[in-house]
Amino acid sequence: MSFAVLVLGCFSLGSFVQFNSTDNNEEDVLKVMSYNVEKFNDDNGNGRSIQGKGIIEFIKKEDPDILCIQEYSRIWNERLKHFKYFSQTPYSSGKTNQAIYSKYPIVEEGSLKFPNSLNNSIYVDIRYKKDTLRVYNLHLESLKVRPRSLKRERSDRLLGRLRYSFAKQQEQADLIRAHMNQVDYKKIVCADMNNTQYSYAYQELKQDMEDSFLEKGNGYGTTIKFWKFPLRIDFILADPGIDILSHKNYKVSLSDHEPIMATLKVGPHE
Repeated sequence: MSFAVLVLGCFSLGSFVQFNSTDNNEEDVLKVMSYNVEKFNDDNGNGRSIQGKGIIEFIKKEDPDILCIQEYSRIWNERLKHFKYFSQTPYSSGKTNQAIYSKYPIVEEGSLKFPNSLNNSIYVDIRYKKDTLRVYNLHLESLKVRPRSLKRERSDRLLGRLRYSFAKQQEQADLIRAHMNQVDYKKIVCADMNNTQYSYAYQELKQDMEDSFLEKGNGYGTTIKFWKFPLRIDFILADPGIDILSHKNYKVSLSDHEPIMATLKVGPHE
C-alpha cells in the first residue's frame, strides 16, 4: 500500500512533470552536471568497460563547467583530464566515492563523513569570476530495495530496512543542512538523494533554494527507473542570487541513473 501511494504521488503532483521555457541567449553562463555513473559500470575495476567509455564520451560532448559524479571510480580519473581542477572523496576503504571536476579554480575542499554509512558528501569552493561558490556533491543513504527480491522478502524485514534507510537519510540531510547554514558563499547542491522530491531529505536540503527542474525542466523529471516506474531522485539546487536558465534530463542508458544538467547565471539578470 505504501509503495502504491508513492507511485501515485509521483504522477499526481506537479513537481514531477514540468513545462518551462529556457533562456538560451544568455552569455557568461555556468553549466553544472550531476551524474551517478554507477562506478562507470567497471568490469572488475580494470577501467576498460564499454559503458564507462560511453560515459566519458558523453561528458566530453556535453562539456559542463562543473561536473559532480556520484559513485565515482578513481581509475577513470585519467579520462577526464580536460578538467583543470579536481576533488574527490578522501581515501578510505569501504566508502562510496564522489568527485567534483571544475574548469574554474578550486580554492578549498572538504568532506562530510556520514556516521555508520558507506555514503558521504564532499564540497569545494570554486573561484568563479569575482565570486566564490560553494558546491556540494551528495550521495545519501540507499534504500537497498531490489525489485527482483521484493516477492521473496518478508514484508516486516523490508519495512524495517526502509525505516532504517529513511532515518539515515534524515540524519545525513540534517548534518549537511547544518554545514550549509555556516557558509556565506552562494551555494550549489548536486545530489543523488536516493529518495524523491516528497522526502524529508529533499525538503530539508532545499528550503529556500531553487530546484533547477522545477524552474526550467520540461516533461518528466525521471532520473532512475525502479521496477519500470520513473522516479526523480537526482537534483541540482541553487541559492537565490543564482539564476537558473535551463535544465535538461538526458535519456542516456549508460548507468542506472540518468544525468541532469543546469545552466546557471551567477547574480541577477541585468
